[in-house]
Amino acid sequence: MNKFQYKMAQFMMGRRGFDQFSRALMVLAMILVLLDLFVPKNILTTLGFLIILYAYYRAFSKNLVKRQEENNWYVTFMGSKIQAWRQRDYKHYRYFKCPNCKQTLRAPKGRGKIRVTCSRCHSVFEKKV
Repeated sequence: MNKFQYKMAQFMMGRRGFDQFSRALMVLAMILVLLDLFVPKNILTTLGFLIILYAYYRAFSKNLVKRQEENNWYVTFMGSKIQAWRQRDYKHYRYFKCPNCKQTLRAPKGRGKIRVTCSRCHSVFEKKV
């Protein structure tokens, strides 16, 4: 181990580094910076760089308990969203929302125009599936 690697290892002792939440923040920041190419003002770039600064702050913070809580919240939140998305069968069903109560409904694909009755508010509407 050379001198630089030793100094860097000493500096990172007691710090969290880049966890899942920090990596997601970096990806979000890069997307914002790239989207700013299509927007005339530099507001997205500024927001992207602020997010990058926050991600680095999280990576080098010594408050491990707080950073772990933030990461646990992110993993729980994203895990539930990803699991809900994976459970849907987009190959065989069409998902849509009731125009009255916004309840998510599904119908088999390939049925053409059908009359749907919402299971929550019992409103009837037509939908092409």
